[in-house]
Amino acid sequence: TMPRKRKLLAQLSALQSNPSFPPLNALEKLSSTPDGDSSPKNSKYFATQKKNSSRLEADFFNQPCISLAKSFLGQILVRKLPDGRELWGRIVETEAYLGGEDEASHSKGGKQTLRNAAMFMAPGTLYVYQIYGIYFCVNVSSQGEGAAVLLRSLEPLEGLEAMRELRSASRKGPRKPLKDGQLCNGPSKLCQAFGIDKAFDQRDLAEDAAIWMVPGQDLPGEQDVVATTRIGIGNRGEWSQKPLRFYLRGNKFVSVVDKKMEREMGASGHFSCA
Repeated sequence: TMPRKRKLLAQLSALQSNPSFPPLNALEKLSSTPDGDSSPKNSKYFATQKKNSSRLEADFFNQPCISLAKSFLGQILVRKLPDGRELWGRIVETEAYLGGEDEASHSKGGKQTLRNAAMFMAPGTLYVYQIYGIYFCVNVSSQGEGAAVLLRSLEPLEGLEAMRELRSASRKGPRKPLKDGQLCNGPSKLCQAFGIDKAFDQRDLAEDAAIWMVPGQDLPGEQDVVATTRIGIGNRGEWSQKPLRFYLRGNKFVSVVDKKMEREMGASGHFSCA
């Protein structure tokens, strides 16, 4: 058997030394194909997304609050679960909270507390708070003392079954399976679907291993963005009426559509009333 083994080794050596023969690691790449879960079939945004999946870095978040709220639209939020699965969602709706002067902000009057400390931290810091004692909302700090952007709605791209599991776990009693459009169309739904709770408060999106953002494909232009009033902030005088909520016009994953504002924007030539 030894001469036969030597002959095989000699053939292998000759193949590897032949420049026209691809290196072994190239063959491994050719033979390895991604499994079914790695390339979702339900979104055009994934065609080239994973080739350019480097995370957004600290300098992206370091911009004024309104600018950041608009810049988030079209970017991708990524959440890596403890079991290794990844959830990907395209940001389609945000709200800006401007800090001290903003009567609807948790940091109005420059008030700093243990609860809202993340709003005063470096841009890109997550501020997670609880509402009604059970639901969570996630914000991202921006430039400006106590300023942050609320992430309101996502268009789910990858890991939809995991999102359904996480959402179902927080719903009581047997219910119909959630449709794609119901998974992340609201701030607390988004947090449920992505498994975001108070443990994520004060984490850094530019550095964290379990949650980050990557650049989106086909980022919207100004004509694609609707600016309207924020939701659920009650009577805060003029601050209840300021157009500090931003969403992608025509996107079915937005939580609340403002048809009146869309008509007004169309009439003023901001975008065509298609």
